[in-house]
Order: sequence, then structure tokens, then C-alpha cells
Amino acid sequence: MGAQLRQIRQRIKSVKSTAKITRAQELIASSRVGKARDRAMEAEPYAREISKAVSALVSHHMKMNHALLNEVPDASRVAILLLTSDRGFCGGYNHNVIRQGQALTELMRQQGKEPVVYVLGRKGVEWHRFRDREMAGEWVGMSGQPDYATAAEIGQTLIDAFDMPTREGGVGEVHVVSTEFVSMLTQRTSVRRILPLEVEEVTETGSVASSALPKAPYEFDPSPEAVLDEMLQKYVRSRIWYMMLSSAASEWAARRTAMMSATENAHEIIDKLTREANEARQAEITTEITEIVGGAEALKHG
Repeated sequence: MGAQLRQIRQRIKSVKSTAKITRAQELIASSRVGKARDRAMEAEPYAREISKAVSALVSHHMKMNHALLNEVPDASRVAILLLTSDRGFCGGYNHNVIRQGQALTELMRQQGKEPVVYVLGRKGVEWHRFRDREMAGEWVGMSGQPDYATAAEIGQTLIDAFDMPTREGGVGEVHVVSTEFVSMLTQRTSVRRILPLEVEEVTETGSVASSALPKAPYEFDPSPEAVLDEMLQKYVRSRIWYMMLSSAASEWAARRTAMMSATENAHEIIDKLTREANEARQAEITTEITEIVGGAEALKHG
């Protein structure tokens, strides 16, 4: 009985230590998710305005033929960028991204396309390395606090691969699997194609513009083609940058939720083990009293 009680008390001590760790992780995530959410919200207007600028440019020069706007006939190779985290303790955050990435990879293969995978985040890189999956590019060390330099590097890498013919190792499409921050309790895994660009001409109210409506006058210096080339590259970088910021906010929110749930579960286990310890201690006391009474009766009758 004493050995059982010691074992239960050791388990209680171990679970309390785990609860301290999960509680600390929860507090850290709570303090950082707000900043990450604010960074994503601050980047959203820029991404929205540059999208409007690209739409305005294209709507005024619809006959322009740009590689980043047109459907590429040869899409035998496609790039897939996965945005995962560098650290764990965030529930199903990485699992959902990797699962969507694998589903997209299988879909591309069924369509006769060869997927080329790029990975951001140590967890995604380790997952592919453990399974000997080839990666065309990898970036680690900044998933929780992304920087624009990395976003620009990733965007330029994908643009260069898109500009290169597929027979020379390039790609015809670029897809991004990321996590959108909806709220503190909801994060949604999304799959978006960013190349070739899908630019729609819209009005200020959000509806599709009619060709009969007069267009505001614009003058472009230098030529519209040069402006479009520069703006489209900034557009791609801004999209990736915003996805990285939204994924970072989702990562911290998912970690906060997971650690909060783990802490609550730890306290429930501690309460259960405490009851078992009290029952074992009570049984041990009852046994000791019974032995004392039995010994006293034996001495009395002896």
C-alpha cells in the first residue's frame, strides 16, 4: 500500500511540473498573439491597396501580355509553398498545413503535374526530411516573428522559378498552403494560387466593373509594361508577406489554445490523482488501525 501511495505522489509531482510548463507557454503565447495579430492587420491595407493598383493598371491596358498574368500552357511542374512553424506545442496547426499540402500534391499528380515543394518552418522541414521528401527550398527560424526580407527572398525565388521554362526546371503555377487568422479560437487552413495572378477588375463597391462605365484617367511613367512588371513583383511579395504574418498570428493563437487545454487537463489529472492518493492513504491508515487492534486483542487473550 505504501509503494502505491508513493507512486501516486510521484505522478502528482510530475503532472504539476508539466502544468507549470504548459501554463508558462500559454502566458507567452497570450503575450505575443496580440502583437502578431496587429502586424497582420497593419499589413492588410498595403496588400489590399496594391491589389487595387494592379487591377487598375490591368483594366486600363487589357491587351498587355505579361507572364505573371497569363495562364501558362506548360504547367507540367507546379510549386507548392508550405507555411509551418518552427516550434511545436500548437495543437494541430502544423498537421493541418502538412495534410492540406499532401492533398494538394496528390491532386497535382493526378492531373499529370509534378509538384515542387518549398517549406517555411522547422516542423515542415523536419517532416519532409524524416520521410526523405525532396524540397526545392527551405527557410527556418522566423515563423513566429517573420521579417519582410525573408518574404521578399521567398517571393523572388518563386518568381524566378515561374519565369523559368518548365523544361529547364521552372514551374508553371505557384500555390501557397497557409493558415488564416480568423479569431483567437479559429484558424483556417487555406490553399491559394498566387501565380499566375488572378486579377479581377472591381468597382469601389466590390462588384465586377462593367465595360460600359467610364474609367478614371491614369497616366503611367514609365510605360505601363514597366510599371506592371514592378508592381506585380511587389504584389507577389506582399501576398506572401501577409500570409506569413497571418500564419504567425494563427500559430500563437493555436499555441495559446493548445496550452490552455493542456493546463486544464493537467489540473484535472492532479485532482483525480489527489483523490486516489487520499483513498490510498485512508486505506493505509485503516490497515494500520486494524493491525494495532488485532495485536492488542492478541496480547489481551494471550
